[in-house]
Amino acid sequence: MSKKNGIIEIEKKIIEICTQASGVQYTYKQIAARLNVFDKSEREEVRKQIDILVDNKILLNSGRGKYRINHRFINRDNSGNHYIEGRVQKIAAGGAFIIQDDKDVEDVFIPEDYLSNALHNDRVKVSVFPVRKKKRSEGQVVGIIERTQKQLVGIIRIKKDKPALFIPDNPLYNCVIQIPANCLEGARSGEKVVVVITEWKEGTRNPIGKVRYVLGAPGSNNVEMNAILAEFDFPVSFPKEVEDAAEKIKQQIDKENIKKRKDFRKITTFTIDPADAKDFDDAISYEKLPNGLHRVGVHIADVSHYVTSGSLIDEEAYNRATSVYLVDRTIPMLPETLCNNLCSLRPHEDKLCFSAVFDLDEEAKIHNEWFGKTIINSDRRFAYEEVQQIIEEHQGELDAYILPVHQLAQTLRKQRMEAHAINFNTPEVKFQLNEKGRPLGVFLKVEKEANFLIEEFMLLANKKVAEKIGRKTARQQQGKTFVYRIHDEPIKEKLLVFRNFVQKLGYDLKTGSKKQLADSFNLMFDQSKLTGEHDMLNRLSVRLMPRAIYTTQNIGHYGLGFPYYTHFTSPIRRYPDLMVHRLFEAYLHNEPSANQDEYEEKCVHSSKMEHLAAEAERASIKYKQAEYLSDKIGNTFEAVISGLSKYGVFAELADSKCEGYIPMRCFDDDYYYLDEENYTLVGLHHGMNLRFGDKIMIKVTAVDILKKQMSFDFVKKIN
Repeated sequence: MSKKNGIIEIEKKIIEICTQASGVQYTYKQIAARLNVFDKSEREEVRKQIDILVDNKILLNSGRGKYRINHRFINRDNSGNHYIEGRVQKIAAGGAFIIQDDKDVEDVFIPEDYLSNALHNDRVKVSVFPVRKKKRSEGQVVGIIERTQKQLVGIIRIKKDKPALFIPDNPLYNCVIQIPANCLEGARSGEKVVVVITEWKEGTRNPIGKVRYVLGAPGSNNVEMNAILAEFDFPVSFPKEVEDAAEKIKQQIDKENIKKRKDFRKITTFTIDPADAKDFDDAISYEKLPNGLHRVGVHIADVSHYVTSGSLIDEEAYNRATSVYLVDRTIPMLPETLCNNLCSLRPHEDKLCFSAVFDLDEEAKIHNEWFGKTIINSDRRFAYEEVQQIIEEHQGELDAYILPVHQLAQTLRKQRMEAHAINFNTPEVKFQLNEKGRPLGVFLKVEKEANFLIEEFMLLANKKVAEKIGRKTARQQQGKTFVYRIHDEPIKEKLLVFRNFVQKLGYDLKTGSKKQLADSFNLMFDQSKLTGEHDMLNRLSVRLMPRAIYTTQNIGHYGLGFPYYTHFTSPIRRYPDLMVHRLFEAYLHNEPSANQDEYEEKCVHSSKMEHLAAEAERASIKYKQAEYLSDKIGNTFEAVISGLSKYGVFAELADSKCEGYIPMRCFDDDYYYLDEENYTLVGLHHGMNLRFGDKIMIKVTAVDILKKQMSFDFVKKIN
């Protein structure tokens, strides 16, 4: 094949890859991986061809170094008219914009009468009207690809001899749903309920729905927590058939099964978890070898032994994809029989595991590694506080095992930082609740050496499992499909703006290479602890970074500094870990590669559900913070500026991390304008500037618990 024909073939394959993955954006490295191109010079050729396709508007640059197919290039009917796909973004004034995957493409406006039956955030197909001169693009919804919101939360109103009406809490879902009398599930007027749409005929204004379940009277803790779960489409309970299937799982371990596993039951093993934890999915074993090496085993609950692919339990776990952690409760991915019993590595019980075992010297250099199925019997269940006390006092129960593991973890952490990992530190908000779930106090969780002990060995196991498959794949012409946890580089444009900002504060952020940037970040974080600017800089730095996601196309984990990384260590609460266990076991037995497209689809779903779970957790925190401040209206607090816009300022209370909004009208002493590049609100006449991270005094003026909103007034700037 000539070079020219070879280039044409590459272009065709690139277009085919991006066309098949509708809505998915790829970096050039991910595209190259799907082409089985791993050589550096060949990858550069792929990059050149991508640039040519972008120049010809066949591919679109989506930012963050990612590319997607231009649907105007491929989506044309026989008449030559083009259509697009995107998500509906409703607006208060009526109508909606269609947000496409490529953020650089102009949004298309849909007038209210042309929305058909599309709801906010639905993924739709839109016919785009010819654009008249100097007019914005407009269109009409011609098909609904996906109903994103499977269920709605709101209040039901019932009147005698009339259909019941349901009004969603979220104003963006501005449709009133009719509920027939035989679909009320016992709901009473004024109660908060969860509703699903069952029918919506073309041309009708109101859909028909049914009450899925009744939450109860608005305002109570249990009702509002369950409402948050329903809002993000997470179920409150398991279907009965799934619970029944879990109860039928055989609890006794077969002797034949034990014979196939490496037996660690006589090796000292322990778990370290939060004091209130119920599921223990990882354990550590330790033994000092005769040759002086330290053998550390990372033992992970063998969920795949009990949850077989395609079973009822597996399908439910996949749909959920993750456990959800609200302020006062956990909604598990697996039924309680599994997560708190069969698969929980409880002390003094034989448990089946999938393990990663490492022989390390005093410098934490790995001399041997082994992966496989095991059986363990944990000697002790520790809380983090107990292990921390042993570390600080150098004595305590199992100290001869905990202290050497701690020293190795410290060495691993030091080496990881020296290898240019970025030490982001996001504080975790915790609440002290009374028996009714009302917050009595708010505090920040502080991680110490006991947390790092577990973290470093979980990171090591995740990294080494990914390397075991990934490095071999990179050397092969046809690699094996695997699930990776990737984290992309920060957006260059945003990074340069941030660098210019921190330089004015006296920090030198070098962006010449990944290593320079990571080292600069860590140095800045260390130095800023002495100036009080650490929290502000850490928050801004996190915002620069894209979210970590699951994918079959590995590009490495930027924040951790690992070229190969996966999630292997929490299959009780994360479905991707369960996928990794199944794939890893198959490949250890030399089975052929799994279907990449199938697993990529599962990765996309898992990433989406992880994001929704994080949003649900944040919503529960916001609700509890609003509840905490509800009896403190009129009180003044010290705060830091946590966000700026031309409409007002967001401020976060220093002690409780409650965030509220200060409208621009509260700043009535001057005319202010927003300097976005310097993260500063600038007073035009009197010279008072308010910068991101500045300390201020605020007064609490209003709290809406149900909307999770807090309003503040500006009192003064603290110099």
